[in-house]
Amino acid sequence: MEQTVILTQPKKGLSFGNWERHGAAIVTGLSLLFIGLAWWAGKNEMKGLAIAFFILAYVIGGYQKAKEGLETLFKEKQLDVDLLMVVAAIGAASIGYWMDGAILIFIFSLSGALEGYTMERTNKAIQSIMKLRPEEAVLFENGTERKVKVEDLKKGDIIVVRPGERIAADGIVIDGYSAINQASITGEAIPVDKTKGDEVFSGTINGQGALQIEVSKPAEETMLAKIIHLVQEAQNEKPPTQLFVERFEGGYAKFVVVTAILLMTLPPFLINWTWSETIYRAMIFLVVASPCALVSSIMPAFLSAISNAARKGVLLKGGVHLENVSDVKVVAFDKTGTLTSGKPKVMDILPLNNITEIELLRLAASIETLSQHPIAKAIVQSANEKNIPLERPKGLQAINGLGVHGSLNGVEYKIGKPEILEDITISKEHLQKAAELEEQGKTVIFIAANRQLIGLLSIQDTIRPQAKKVMDDLKAMGIKVALLTGDSKTTGNAIGKQAGIDEVYAELLPEQKVEAVKMLESKYGKVAMVGDGVNDAPALATASVGIAMGSGGTDVAMETADIILMADNIENIPFAISLGRRTNRVVKQNVVFAIAVALTLITLNFIGGIIDLPSGVVGHEGSTVLVILSGLRLLR
Repeated sequence: MEQTVILTQPKKGLSFGNWERHGAAIVTGLSLLFIGLAWWAGKNEMKGLAIAFFILAYVIGGYQKAKEGLETLFKEKQLDVDLLMVVAAIGAASIGYWMDGAILIFIFSLSGALEGYTMERTNKAIQSIMKLRPEEAVLFENGTERKVKVEDLKKGDIIVVRPGERIAADGIVIDGYSAINQASITGEAIPVDKTKGDEVFSGTINGQGALQIEVSKPAEETMLAKIIHLVQEAQNEKPPTQLFVERFEGGYAKFVVVTAILLMTLPPFLINWTWSETIYRAMIFLVVASPCALVSSIMPAFLSAISNAARKGVLLKGGVHLENVSDVKVVAFDKTGTLTSGKPKVMDILPLNNITEIELLRLAASIETLSQHPIAKAIVQSANEKNIPLERPKGLQAINGLGVHGSLNGVEYKIGKPEILEDITISKEHLQKAAELEEQGKTVIFIAANRQLIGLLSIQDTIRPQAKKVMDDLKAMGIKVALLTGDSKTTGNAIGKQAGIDEVYAELLPEQKVEAVKMLESKYGKVAMVGDGVNDAPALATASVGIAMGSGGTDVAMETADIILMADNIENIPFAISLGRRTNRVVKQNVVFAIAVALTLITLNFIGGIIDLPSGVVGHEGSTVLVILSGLRLLR
């Protein structure tokens, strides 16, 4: 079932949310206060009052952890580290070590407060996104303007956005011109010029011009809402490493309890320890052997990396995909709209029979003005860019898959593939020139007037300017690159050569792209597939990691993919892989550090009794905070 994302603005002033944020710190402070009062009472030989203050410190500092631990025990039938800490503190108090147990409760509470504050940083990405969209929009209706709630906007409504305001909905510009700061959505640092017919996104900032925008999507379906939904999903989905540690935690906690019970009973009979010393050492063992640091080694790191990626316009649908992308051995690219811009352009104009380039382009564009074919649009756009005045043709007819023919000022024109000129003789020289252009990955268009060839145009979907650098970066990382395209082998090889791709697989249907992905995976290892269209969706779903273009890509591709590039910036692919690798390194460092600290503290506890309960707590909880802070490095 599709979830609806509801955007709300944070409220100011004192609220329950403020208590949730600062409550742990307040509780920790009160616990410390009562420990100080208990110490003062004990120093003044008021033992009963001291114990009362200690009990207050225990209850205030340990209530929440004890409650959570008991709920886990009775509802989920599992032991967790919260309950182990509380039991250790009570055990210390039962043998007269009130101060040691109280310090344990205090430091455990302090650690929880610090964890809460550090974890809060990983949630700021989604909080900042939720602040982007204004609560109100200016609706233009029946010639008048009025303010309405964003939630009340419908598809087809017209809104007015003045200079400097945030755009309140996804839509199409119907009047005005401005430069839009889209960094919040696409990660682009430079404002993008927008004019009539261009798409704009909710949450972006209007520049110097006033705009009228026709709303294209309701509030819950905007690009901003999708981003929030994806980030929320990513934060809730746990990577395999975290799931393994959580399963391990349950069994390990039971092992710690059983071991602690044995340590409470056996030493007096085996090594002549006193009962007081035995129970005290067992309590220290409960503390230092608890897997707090190990459990905290993973998720903070993954959440930080996900937030970092989101700030750069890379949306990961979960930590599992960050883990998978770090192991990618091959990146396979679709061509049109992915490796290329998806917008064909006129590259060569070759006039014949004393016609100028401008005149040839004018004639071709005039004939093509009524056609909706991408090649026709490219020819018309080229003429418009050169400010060439165009005429409307008469009797225009499209010949499916071949081209068009129509008349202009009484002259009959045919434009398209050579097959459309079956009644016209084309010289070998011109056919050879067309073949040379096709070898460069260009589509050649023949133009004839009154059954006489008057020129050639070549059209090419231009390769993205950063494509060559991306391929070089991936190769430098030890990753192979491949091109999977439905175009001809000639076009595929030409584009592959320009981009620096060695393995080109051309003339592929959607199901053949799937087979190519499977073949690459069996040959090299994990494959990341990058695409933007409906025809890429099966390959995106089959690959170890599917990467979709978020701005120009189809909804099907974005729904199927695991990672979305919001600005269609393929330069972020090496960044995502590098971030995944860095995350794995940080997680491994955290795990090794957590295990090393635990083993060291356990050893020091039983070899000569070098550590006491407070120092054991400091070492254990300190390592937990350190691994969380280590994970937060990935926010940079």
